[in-house]
Amino acid sequence: MAEKGPGVWTTTSLADALTASDIAERGELSTRRVEGAEPVLVAVMHEQGDLPIYISVAGEQIVVSTLLWPVAEQVDSAAFNHFLLKAQKAVPLSNFAITEVDGAEYYELIGELPASSSLEMIVLELRVLAENAIAAARDLREAFADAA
Repeated sequence: MAEKGPGVWTTTSLADALTASDIAERGELSTRRVEGAEPVLVAVMHEQGDLPIYISVAGEQIVVSTLLWPVAEQVDSAAFNHFLLKAQKAVPLSNFAITEVDGAEYYELIGELPASSSLEMIVLELRVLAENAIAAARDLREAFADAA
């Protein structure tokens, strides 16, 4: 995997680099571009059950995120939100948020890195976020249920 030279990534340059990367050649991920007011890349992480990770490049920052589950499906969401803030340390390098999609709120896991990051660091961020999302869906909901 070649590193990005000096400067910052754009949505187009990052899409091209990810498509040509070793990780894509091995079938670990595939990417597609979603056009809108701000273009977004979707990296589908095949080794994590085809988990979609959304990538946006804006100015000096790259944000990667994935939706977890609808807030409405969470038993006692207020208590769970409090639990998440306390458990944040259990999910390193990622942050929880609540975002609205098509009128429904979802828990979301987010990672951020500088737009000048190497391709290796971006790929590492994608892998970490995917693993953290799987762990959050599996372990945090269970731990909350046990603590309640």
